[in-house]
Formats: sequence, structure tokens, C-alpha cells
Amino acid sequence: MENLAKELRHPIFRTVSQTAEMSGVECYVIGGFVRDLLLKRPCTDIDIVAVGNGIALARQTAEKLGLPQHAVTIFKHYGTAMFHYENMEIEFVGARKESYSPDSRNPSVESGTLEDDQRRRDFTINALAICLNENRYGELIDPFKGFEDLKNKVIRTPLDPVRTFSDDPLRIMRAIRFASQLNFSIEMCTLEAIHQEAHRLDIVSKERIVTELNKILLSRKPSIGFTLMDLTGVLERVLPWISNLKGVECINNQGHKDIFFHTMEVVDKIAANTNNLWLCWAALLHDVGKPQTKKYLPDSGWSFHQHETVGAKMVSKIFRTLKMPQNVKMAYVKKLVYMHLRPIALVEDNVTDSAVRRLIFDAGNDIDDLMMLCEADITSKNQEKVKQLLRNFEHVRKKIKDIEEKDRIRNFQPPIDGLYIMEKYGLGPCKEVGVLKSTIREAILDGRIDNNFEEALQLLTQEAERIGLKAVDEPTERKS
Repeated sequence: MENLAKELRHPIFRTVSQTAEMSGVECYVIGGFVRDLLLKRPCTDIDIVAVGNGIALARQTAEKLGLPQHAVTIFKHYGTAMFHYENMEIEFVGARKESYSPDSRNPSVESGTLEDDQRRRDFTINALAICLNENRYGELIDPFKGFEDLKNKVIRTPLDPVRTFSDDPLRIMRAIRFASQLNFSIEMCTLEAIHQEAHRLDIVSKERIVTELNKILLSRKPSIGFTLMDLTGVLERVLPWISNLKGVECINNQGHKDIFFHTMEVVDKIAANTNNLWLCWAALLHDVGKPQTKKYLPDSGWSFHQHETVGAKMVSKIFRTLKMPQNVKMAYVKKLVYMHLRPIALVEDNVTDSAVRRLIFDAGNDIDDLMMLCEADITSKNQEKVKQLLRNFEHVRKKIKDIEEKDRIRNFQPPIDGLYIMEKYGLGPCKEVGVLKSTIREAILDGRIDNNFEEALQLLTQEAERIGLKAVDEPTERKS
């Protein structure tokens, strides 16, 4: 193919080239940047391979760019160095060859040639290199026909795929991730090798696997990746809870929808409309409680009663098993899984202000994400039914907007707090304070009083008298 010199538009490439010429070093840009350059995809990570000392070339390049010495981060153990320049992250490494032991994905490394370095790459599309030396500047080096695989949209390993995946089983997840991100197919021998070596994923840390799962969830169509995981036996190893969703049981000629494929539809809809990773996780896990709650009832057919409650409880365990965050992110996913049927119930029944008000209060700032998840959860072969449900959802959305503007319910705090009640009635922390606070909150949510101090105070006075409390003082400050 033609020389790619004109495609190397970022000035960093000429600087690396000039530095390499001065040092007499052979150097190349390699890997993901070249792949994305040829696919015309944005990429801000540049990997430079030097046939020689990559750390020295990094330091010399940084100096030529006028960067301070401390701007270069050195990883001596791996023989790499990196720095940031403008909007790019540039990493330098010496060309190397690798060998692996069966019980670790961390290789033994020694210096090598460019071809050695290309041979150790995971896939042909990531083994492409462009020469940066002056006399060959822009020349594409492609010993494994990676450019052809790019054109044909194929994921294939440079060497024997069984050995490739056995040496570093994380490459299994990367193959599936690239297929999902790029909408590529995996070449048949490579796919069979993934199936054969899926057990090797047991030596990969949960954190590294989750990193790949996150990238799959953020791809344009995550179902590609999850379907490939299912096909190759990877899914049952890394996400057994999702694998358990597969299959349809039939009793008395009554079957239920395949929960796995339904989940894939929901995840794809969410991924197409947001880059919120944790909303994607909520979509993936929203029906995870169904296998445990599945029952056949002769009078009404299949039931998954309280699967949202069971699923929400499972979220904590799943996140903990996968060594994912045990913080507000997990709580967010758990909340959406637990609440994902609430808006659907409103659609099916007459929508009352009280029900919508409680939905807004319980969902808080996550109400919009919850509505997006619930709309994505509408999957049916009956398109008229889908259209009708979506029209009903629009009605719920309008009610949410109207009540929000009128009552300011989202994450609201009642206009009278516990401190006010204690000061007014001379109480310390006690059951009565909690009861009075709850009475005011429930009255606002039910729409019996408006969300303002005056009406809340009137109700407080009535309820306090009813349980025998008398005011001893008017608080100097009131909560409004």
C-alpha cells in the first residue's frame, strides 16, 4: 500500500524520528495507534518501539520537546517509559521477545528485533508497525497480513492461537472486546482456540477481566461480545450469573422468553444511548434474580415474583466476587435493579400523582436513568404493544416533569426536620420525633399537604396534640 507519512499528522512523530536519527536507533510506531489510524478512529495513545534502548529514546525525545526530566515516567522492570505531550500519551519500549510459564501470564522478556516484537503481539491488527526513521518514514511493516484483516474485519492471532491464548489468557477477553468494539468477526481457528483455552482465564485477575468487560459494555453493541463469550464457554467462567439466564423452559405448551437474549436487547439499547458504564451494568444485571424466582403457576403461567428484590441483593455479591467497587457505584446499580419495575407498574395502572411523587422521591437524581432503563426493558415481538407502552411512558415522563416543577420532590427534605421538632416540644432523640417526621414526609408524598413550611407546621401541631405533646418553645430558626 502507499506510504503513510502524510497520515502521521501529530508533530510528535517527526520529533521521534529526528531523535532516533541523531541516536542511530531504529524505531517504529506500532499497535493500537496504527490500527486506529487505518480505521480512521481517534486514538490518543502512541506506542513507540525502539530496536534498542526504549527508555533512552523516551528521555531524549522528551528533552528535545523541552519537557522536564521528571515528566518522563520510567518502568525499569518492564523496560518502558512514557510521558504526556499535548493531548497524547506516548510510551516507549525496546523491541523484545517473550516466553511464558504455564502458571503465569507475566512473561520472561529479552531484547529482540522488530519482527520478534510483532510476533509477541496479540492480534494481526495490533502487530502493524510504521517506520519512523528518515529513510523509510511512513513505511508500513505488516508481516502477518494485519492490513488485510482490517479490511476484512477479522480478529486473528499472528501465531498459533492456542499457544497465544495459553501464554496470556487475557488475550481471550481482548479478542472478544475488539470484536465487540469494532464489530469484527473472530477467525474460526482463533474462535476454537478461545473455546479450548477458556479455562486458562482462571489465572487472570478479576480486575483485568472486569476492565475488558467494562470496555465491552461501553461498545456500540455489547451483545456481540456477550454472545461470543457464551459461544466459547467464557461467559460461564467470568459471569456465571449471566450465563444462568440462558434457556427457555416449557410447561403445558407455555414458555417464557429467553432472559439472556432479552437482557442482550436491553443492554444494546442502553449502550446505544449513553456512555454511563454503571447504567450499562444495571441493564446487564436487571433480571439477574429471575432464575432464582422462576415458578410455573397453573392459573397464570410463568412468574418471577420479587425477582427485582432478589436481583438487587445479588448485585453486592457479584460486585464483591468480581472485585468491583463497593461504593456509591455499586449502590447505584443495586438501586436501579431494585426499582426497574416501578415505572412499568405505573404504565400498566392509572398514573396517580401520589405514585409518581413516590417514584421521584425514591429514585432521586437517578430518576432519568431509571426511566431510560425501563424503556429499554420493553422488548416484545408485538411492535404495536411496544409502541403503546412507549406512549404510556411518555405520559409518565410528563407527569414526572409536572410534579417536579410543582412539588420539588426529587431528593427533597421535609420543610420541618427533627431538630425543629425536638426544640419545639422539648424532646431528645426518641421514637416520637421519628413518627412526626415520617407523618409529615408521607403526607407530602401522598399529596395531602404541599411541600412548604406552613402546611407542614399545621400538620405537626395537629399530630403532636393527638399524641399528647405540648410546645415548650418556638425554635429560633426553622427549616424552610
